Amino acid sequence: MNYRHAYHAGNFADVVKHALLTRLIAYLKRKEKAFRVYDTHAGRGLYDLSSESALKTREAEDGVTRFLSEPVLAEHPLLADYRAALGTDIDDGLYPGSPLIARRCLRPQDRLSAYELHPEDADALKALFAGDMQAKAIALDGWLALGAHLPPKEKRGLVLIDPPFEKTSEIDDIVEGVGKAYKRWPGGTFAVWYPIKRETSVRALRDGLAAIGDPETLAAELIVEALRPGDERFVGTGLAVINPPFVFAEEAQAIFDALLPVLARDPSATARVFRLKSKG
Repeated sequence: MNYRHAYHAGNFADVVKHALLTRLIAYLKRKEKAFRVYDTHAGRGLYDLSSESALKTREAEDGVTRFLSEPVLAEHPLLADYRAALGTDIDDGLYPGSPLIARRCLRPQDRLSAYELHPEDADALKALFAGDMQAKAIALDGWLALGAHLPPKEKRGLVLIDPPFEKTSEIDDIVEGVGKAYKRWPGGTFAVWYPIKRETSVRALRDGLAAIGDPETLAAELIVEALRPGDERFVGTGLAVINPPFVFAEEAQAIFDALLPVLARDPSATARVFRLKSKG
């Protein structure tokens, strides 16, 4: 599955992922001490929902457009940070990606390191954060960055891993990369986004992440319509979190309870938060 951000900006998976991301950052902000956020596959950082790429899929219509059409969601306390991070860009038909969402959640003492390998997207990301002393855009393979740049000098923080899933080896690469990164920084929180498209692939990723060290690992998954055996459609989104905050499971479930009725495509839509267990 080739998941270039530009084609899917603002879709249901972005709404879920970014809402959960803001809660992970909110937990880090409970302590005054500074922290670092790493975004290993950052993309451009800001997307035009009227672009050719976005209009080709029109996925934002079933994602952020639905979210904004429900006034009750704007008042939900666990979704307030996400709505605020959308800023005024959304009023202009622009959707902020993960690095910009994260940047808008930071305090003056916190930092963001955003990595993007695709040349065009990397240039756009650098332009977006030009002159920003708290955010650094780096044209580098995010997997190499995790090997070279961990742990951060702040000693606290979050790594968001949101790859494009364009290679057949992506799941193996994720498990290997996260495993190495966790060994370098066992106290960090690692959040791995994944599409729910092929059940066998999702199961393999869950099993691989569960086997990394012996941390607590939670998975938060929202499926907008039933995933049938052999299905190839993109019908769900997941976020696996290694070393999650103690409140994450409760908050993620509350967010799902609010979002599911809005994002569901049919009555078979489901959402759950559960612990991943190693088979070992």
